[in-house]
Amino acid sequence: MVRLILFLLVSNFVMSQSYYVYVASESDDTVSLLKFQNNEINELERITVGTYPTEIEGPHGITVDPNGKFWYLSLAHGNPFGKLVKYSTESNEILGETTLGLFPASMQVSNTTGFLYCVNFNLHGSMKPSTVSVVDPVTMTEITTITTGSMPHGSRISPDGLFQYSVAMMSGELFEVDALDLEVSRTLDLENKMMKKNGMKHSMDDMKSMDGMKHSMVKPTWVIPHPNKNLAYIAGNGSDEVIEVDLDQWKVSDRFNTGKGPYNLEISPDAKLLIGTIKSEGKTAIWSLEDKKLLREIKNTTSVSHGIAISSDSKYAFISVEGIGGEPGIVDVISLENYELISSVEVGKQAGGIAFWKQENL
Repeated sequence: MVRLILFLLVSNFVMSQSYYVYVASESDDTVSLLKFQNNEINELERITVGTYPTEIEGPHGITVDPNGKFWYLSLAHGNPFGKLVKYSTESNEILGETTLGLFPASMQVSNTTGFLYCVNFNLHGSMKPSTVSVVDPVTMTEITTITTGSMPHGSRISPDGLFQYSVAMMSGELFEVDALDLEVSRTLDLENKMMKKNGMKHSMDDMKSMDGMKHSMVKPTWVIPHPNKNLAYIAGNGSDEVIEVDLDQWKVSDRFNTGKGPYNLEISPDAKLLIGTIKSEGKTAIWSLEDKKLLREIKNTTSVSHGIAISSDSKYAFISVEGIGGEPGIVDVISLENYELISSVEVGKQAGGIAFWKQENL
């Protein structure tokens, strides 16, 4: 009898857990606040963003402050520059904004410096080195910009908060920024070893355009540092692979093949799983980090898989899926215990940037 009562209490506790996620819809100028509970995800609120009613301003990147009190949104399209907007998680109202660079994209806040680091993707500009904007989120002031590579993306902070990593999609490089000194500390070319390994006969000159910039064959789109090892994992969107980098040796330590067009990567907080969106196939892939074995590929609800947010207890992955044309975007929920898609919800068109906010035990 006692065991039965304990079982019922534990079951009730598990079922009452709720998870909250923000997702940006780039073609609708909206951000949706979602709640997942009892194996079902629902939209609690759809927030209209941007300041020009007649124009699409393109909410692209989204992140939640480490203290959970604020969320930040990059609006990619501007005149000519994009901007960063700060919101309250309590009310979802605007608290401040600042101008950044050309097409600001992904970003994250360091829990050590307190600064926000946002890459300026420069989608519509010429193929030249772009920048990382460093912002004081308290005053919403851009402190400085740090020049990196062509089309930087995937801004992520090391677990200790001391380094910011990003990859340059067109120049095929990994950049490490010292979060305290606010300058590039190391740069790694991701191209050469892949070319040698696959026996490619292209010279570096073959990857240069008229503007003199190298055009990457790897086309890296995302980087995620390991939670407790000095490793980072990079999505090779053009080479259909995941690249492992040893951050101590500062060299590529492994590569493994994926489906076509891996786009975003995240690691579960318990460091057991690597999750990747396979954008061109509309799938989500799950690998074991211990042996890099592919555990499951899951077909998403619609086409063009994009972003990933993982719950703080490592139980669920929330996947934003863009859709095509006038289709609504969708957020899929995948169980990281049995590797199955368990719930979905429609959001605005071209769902992209996604961020986990909090977990509540009710």
